[in-house]
Amino acid sequence: MRFRLLRRKLTVSAPRMSVRSALPWPFRWLLGAVVLGFSGSLAMWAFEFGRDIAGLDRESKQELNRLRGDVAALRADLLVAQSIANTSESLLTTERSAQEQLALRIRQLEADNEALRSDLGFFERLIPGNDSGALAIRGLQAERVSDTQWRWQALMMQATKNAPDFKGALEITFSGTLSGMPWSLAHAPAPQSVLIKGYLRMEGMVEVPAQAMVKNVTARILQGNSVRSVQTFQL
Repeated sequence: MRFRLLRRKLTVSAPRMSVRSALPWPFRWLLGAVVLGFSGSLAMWAFEFGRDIAGLDRESKQELNRLRGDVAALRADLLVAQSIANTSESLLTTERSAQEQLALRIRQLEADNEALRSDLGFFERLIPGNDSGALAIRGLQAERVSDTQWRWQALMMQATKNAPDFKGALEITFSGTLSGMPWSLAHAPAPQSVLIKGYLRMEGMVEVPAQAMVKNVTARILQGNSVRSVQTFQL
């Protein structure tokens, strides 16, 4: 009988048996979490300790400091480059403005030169080609400015090119009537000295009586006591 019971317990046909822990499952989870956290902390400590031993952390800090220094140097270089660029742009703007003003001045000079050429051509056309060095008064004009003032203009020219300078005097005379009687007035008490180098343009103002009626203006070029040229402008 005992043998049968022992054989039933030791063979496959013996009844199954389950063993259960007396510790509740929440405590088992909490214990597992504590063990897992401790293992993770131990692993992190081992990693940091190994990195300190190997010197990796010190090298990383040194590399970080070096990179920060490089960044600061690059920023300083950038500021210097920006300052140079701003200065260069300002100089370029100033130079461009100076070039524009120079170009404007050149255009003005070209226009003045063209006007002088035109005047020279006009004067050359006025000079007779077959005259032998005689003086001529051309372009004599007079206009009333006010009741008592007249303005006159005269152009004196030498009839040939490369003629020697002429020294003489110019006399301007206004004539007409005053209170029904003949009247005349010189622009100055004495003829005005002139030096003609090819041509000479002169103008002036003359005070006349308000009641005077000016009918003509006469210009004379004098050399000593001789009259070299005369022109009369009729009003």
